[in-house]
Amino acid sequence: MENNKTSSGLKIALGIAIVLFLGTAFYTMNLYKQSNDDKKELAEQKQLVMNDLNAMAKQYDEAISESEITNNNLIEARGRIQGLIDSLKISETNVKSLWRYKQKYVSLQKEMDAILAQNDSLRIENSYLATSLDSTRVRLEERTVFTDSLLVQNNALAEVVENASILNTIDLKGSGVIERTSGKVIPTERARRADKIRVCFTVAKNALVQAGDQELYVQVIDPKNNTLGLNEQVEFAGKIFNYSIISKFNYENANLNICEFVDIKGDSNFEKGRYIVNVYNQKDLVSTTEFTLK
Repeated sequence: MENNKTSSGLKIALGIAIVLFLGTAFYTMNLYKQSNDDKKELAEQKQLVMNDLNAMAKQYDEAISESEITNNNLIEARGRIQGLIDSLKISETNVKSLWRYKQKYVSLQKEMDAILAQNDSLRIENSYLATSLDSTRVRLEERTVFTDSLLVQNNALAEVVENASILNTIDLKGSGVIERTSGKVIPTERARRADKIRVCFTVAKNALVQAGDQELYVQVIDPKNNTLGLNEQVEFAGKIFNYSIISKFNYENANLNICEFVDIKGDSNFEKGRYIVNVYNQKDLVSTTEFTLK
């Protein structure tokens, strides 16, 4: 009798264990499937934002090609859009990052809609003026109105892009240089002649960033994937990377041009090949470029 009770108890315990095992396996499979679905959804959403930004960039390309004069401000605005696209390409695909880019896009889209509507209105008005004014005056006013509308469009875009909470950089350039004893530096593309790597960029004005001492981390990677310069590690929010030099400066709520120089350790020469330059604002990669030494 006691053996029967023991056997029944074992069967019940075994049944409970099997149910728990199956339940755990089912729950784990659901979690795995949900994780993959979330990653796929984030990737699709990121691509949609990228497509929208590319469409805006194309509109500016068309405006630049239609302009009869070179407008440096418009060209710089197009460059800032490309910077935003490049930043999105290398950004981490997570909810927080994607939300930030969507917010930038929504603000940008509102400004673009208003400016395009204004451009349509100005074109209609210009068409009416063309019928009542002599040809010389019409050509002058069309050029003036078109240029003014592009400047308005450029200024609106600059305000939207720069309304991020961190400092960004534009016009990032890297090159090899020869350093004279007088302190004068001469650009060179020859690896064996280069004494240092020069990295230049512009810190873009951002009204949301408080004036004062600021710093950015510059990373120069040689063709053998070595980090030049200090090659020291830093960690921000769990992200670790090696940097070549810390660029320290006093930010005064205005565009600021900066150049930094990175040495090679020892008496060896720089390697021939492609070099990558990255600029970080703490954990955020704000700009990247590359150059070649022959």
